[in-house]
Amino acid sequence: MTTAADVRTAHTSQLAPLELTAVRSLLYDAFDGDFGAEDWDHTLGGVHALVRDGRGLAAHGAVVMRRVRYGRRWLRTGYVEGVAVRADVRRQGLGGAVMAALEGVVTRAYDLGALSASDEGAALYAARGWRAWEGRIGALGPGGVVRLPDEEGSTYVWPVPADLTGELVFDWRDGDVL
Repeated sequence: MTTAADVRTAHTSQLAPLELTAVRSLLYDAFDGDFGAEDWDHTLGGVHALVRDGRGLAAHGAVVMRRVRYGRRWLRTGYVEGVAVRADVRRQGLGGAVMAALEGVVTRAYDLGALSASDEGAALYAARGWRAWEGRIGALGPGGVVRLPDEEGSTYVWPVPADLTGELVFDWRDGDVL
């Protein structure tokens, strides 16, 4: 069983070009080709958690800085991106080890952690104490706040605030607001 101690963390700037290529390939494969240029861009610029084995990169996740409005405050938010485990080593604790490392970053550097969960990933996050946001989700786009109904029910937060029913408004980034 892999533990957080077996996970290497590094900022994007510390990853060699071949490591970044391996990360992008893992993510592309793990998401069955549904991982485009904007998804890749969202994964960069923060702290990565990587697990290697004899075959190469086995698991990855990243946490990047975003701002989210919650009530009347804008919170510094560690947004988790690009969590994936290579198909041949799934269900061996690698996803949990990557998340433990990322949660450590969130705890030390951010007010809140957030992520958008796929149906396949939701159980991992829920088991770790992440909770689905029950309120509205939006993004501050060029023309103002735009509701993101596709993110409602799949956006998870950690640690869990007392009230999960308000509106979260995330900072805008390419790919979020059309």
